Amino acid sequence: MNTQPTLAKEGGTTGNPGEVQPDDANGLKAGLKNRHLSMIAIGGVIGAGLFVGSGSGIAAAGPAILLSYALVGAMVVFVMRMLGEMAAARPSSGSFSAYADQALGRWAGFTIGWLYWFFWVVVLAVEATAGAVILESWIPAVPQWAWALIVMVVLTATNLGSVASYGEFEFWFAGIKVVAIAGFVVIGLLAVFGVLPGSDNPGAGFAHLTDAGGFFPMGAGAILTGVLMVVFSFMGSEIVTLAAGESEDPQRAVTKATNSVIWRIGVFYLGSIFVVLTLLPWNDESITEKGSYVAALDSIGIPAAGQIMNVIVLTAVLSCLNSGLYTASRMAFSLGQRGDAPASFARTNGRGVPVTAILSSVVFGFVAVFFNYWRPDDVFAFLLNSSGAVALFVWLVICLTQLRMRKIILRESPEKLVVRMWLFPYLTWATAAMITFVLGYMVYDGGSNREQVVLSLLVAALVLAIGIVKDRLRKPSETGEPSDTIRVDT
Repeated sequence: MNTQPTLAKEGGTTGNPGEVQPDDANGLKAGLKNRHLSMIAIGGVIGAGLFVGSGSGIAAAGPAILLSYALVGAMVVFVMRMLGEMAAARPSSGSFSAYADQALGRWAGFTIGWLYWFFWVVVLAVEATAGAVILESWIPAVPQWAWALIVMVVLTATNLGSVASYGEFEFWFAGIKVVAIAGFVVIGLLAVFGVLPGSDNPGAGFAHLTDAGGFFPMGAGAILTGVLMVVFSFMGSEIVTLAAGESEDPQRAVTKATNSVIWRIGVFYLGSIFVVLTLLPWNDESITEKGSYVAALDSIGIPAAGQIMNVIVLTAVLSCLNSGLYTASRMAFSLGQRGDAPASFARTNGRGVPVTAILSSVVFGFVAVFFNYWRPDDVFAFLLNSSGAVALFVWLVICLTQLRMRKIILRESPEKLVVRMWLFPYLTWATAAMITFVLGYMVYDGGSNREQVVLSLLVAALVLAIGIVKDRLRKPSETGEPSDTIRVDT
């Protein structure tokens, strides 16, 4: 059975969405192996934010931060289940943007696609700067801006090579993160129960979950504060559905990734934070001063814990940069194929690499890095805040899209509905309501959270207006369904 996916020709199709299209010699190539997809799926939920941001969440909510992680984790599991249902039935390089195109309208796919692209190119600047800070601390002779430039150039070259080179780099980057977190959880639990040889930690078992003011030391309302602080560290789990379009067996890859998301979040997020909270009291000053993971490793007595964690965080940063550039370029490619971006974005070279889409994304990333050094308090702050709530917008659009795509898939190709959202449509509506509630609470909470939602909404409104105008000006011959549907020969 030949399951090699090829992208439909550029320029649109007048047939039904998802129908088999002619081969395109200049389309994306299926260069990702199953092991690449497996590690991308596992590593996609482990961002640098987990390592560097968890200490602030613990300080704000105490042990109850576990419930914050569980709530957001459940939301992500449901969103990934919905996305997996659509992606398994119709693998596409544009993922949720292409599905929104089909289910909600061209304006929806246009808007969420460009917002997602904007989010990731801003992330490129954030992660490049974070990596540069670590590298400069090791080799101060090289200035921070030069390290940021070097990191961006190296990973751009990786993505320009081939999708296989991206997959190979991400396989090892994600592998290091996975091994590090798994090792931390195992070693930490041994120390928690006092059976780790040579541990400096007294091994209090579960006592630290309640011995410093109870499980809710800051009140039950702190759970929602914790939700706002941890929600953005989960962004990236959806990358596997974009990458599946360039894999040997898209349907199998998406199905496997969707089914495994529960244990991935359970082990890597809840498991590791649980270990931190049982090794140390939540209000231990070292958690905020050193970072939660470094503080936990120090409590065990592991030498050079800080430097070990710096290596792991740098790996997470490079992984995020690598995937961010890949994701932004593939979304740009899909937008180009659907006529929602310059046609040059949809062109690929002989290796199946969308060179223009990659270079356009990285150029914006370079500009954002420049603003981060030149005008960090106004221009870059605006870029950061105006993309801050995009993750929640994406998840909300996935919910609304899946409500309609289920009917389309059942009508046109019910045999492809191999992954199903649980308790449809009730759980889909409940997830959408929860995401809306989080957005509303961010506005109510005030400060930077309110600014992120307001600025993100303003940018979204601008992009939406452009999309509506573009849709109305579109020629009748261009109003067919999106053209980036993957063909799978069986």
